[in-house]
Amino acid sequence: MKKVIYFIALLFLPICLLAQTEEASVKKCIENYINGSSYNKPDSIEKAFYPEANLFLSHKDKDLWIVPVKEYTKWFEKGIQGQFNGRIGRIISIDLYNNIALAKAEIVIPNKKVEYIDMFLLKKIQGEWKIISKSASSLESNKSGRNILFIVSNAHYYGKSTITTGNSFSEIVNAYDTFKTAGYTVDFVSPEGGSIPLGYINTSDTLQKQYLYDQDFMYALKNTRKPAEIDSKKYKAVHYIGGGSAMYDVPENVAIQTIALKVYEENKGIISSVCHGTAGIVNLKTNDGNYLVAGKKISGYPDSFEKQDGEYFKYFPFLIQKTIEERGGVFKFSARSVSHIETDGRIVTGQNFESSRGVALKIIELINGSFAISQY
Repeated sequence: MKKVIYFIALLFLPICLLAQTEEASVKKCIENYINGSSYNKPDSIEKAFYPEANLFLSHKDKDLWIVPVKEYTKWFEKGIQGQFNGRIGRIISIDLYNNIALAKAEIVIPNKKVEYIDMFLLKKIQGEWKIISKSASSLESNKSGRNILFIVSNAHYYGKSTITTGNSFSEIVNAYDTFKTAGYTVDFVSPEGGSIPLGYINTSDTLQKQYLYDQDFMYALKNTRKPAEIDSKKYKAVHYIGGGSAMYDVPENVAIQTIALKVYEENKGIISSVCHGTAGIVNLKTNDGNYLVAGKKISGYPDSFEKQDGEYFKYFPFLIQKTIEERGGVFKFSARSVSHIETDGRIVTGQNFESSRGVALKIIELINGSFAISQY
């Protein structure tokens, strides 16, 4: 039976790799447009579009303003080529089918308090992906251009067991919504990139249900970034998500450790975690060679709250509280199901999913405070 499954997997592997390659090509095409329109590079914009493409826009009293791509490209000849013009773009989703694709991108201009959503239709023409049409609409927006990086795990099981686990959906949603409401953009990174397992989903919870059926949000969770795709300079904070998955792969991943510490030391940003997500920070060492948690007040899911006679517990690689205390940290927590947050300098940690929103609010408070000081 195992040989049959293995054979079937080998048959489908080339198809999966081909789909990934095609999606990467579509992504590159759209990135040419985003880069070109953000840095006044007409050649990059021209490269992204089919020569006869049109843009279907709105302007003043016109509900429909059809702009040929050749005319649109000229708009970006007026600025200094290669100089950032204030447009911050990112791809939200890609839907690929054979040789056609639909894609969605967000363009934020913080100083104008405006957000554009671009919808693209693409087609593979003579072996190359091109945008054949684009439509866009805009709204007032509080998006600031500041970015937060959520760190999640690809681990589906407790260690080498067959006991399933996942990233805490409630912790993701509670923090994500808080940051989004405050005008922040959230990205996701995992050790392997791609889709992640989700757990602890409550569809009776209004907020969780809202995000569970949010296609753009779920696309981001299905397409988390690999560490190599992350530019640490972009982020004001990293936030480690909990759930049983957090105990595996993330804590020992050197590439993710490097990203977190660059945000903390080079960007003077924040390292944060919630619940079992605190497992991700136990191995972090600062430039002076000391553990990040040494001498710091830290919270997370307490060892005493674990079901130590449970089957899953046999596969724990380490204990969070014990490890933090062994490395010089002061572990703090409250009663079960009570929000508990610890802030020590630029380290913010929470005990459980009930603490997720409070941790996010504290991060926002610290970022706003440091931003105000730097502006002054």
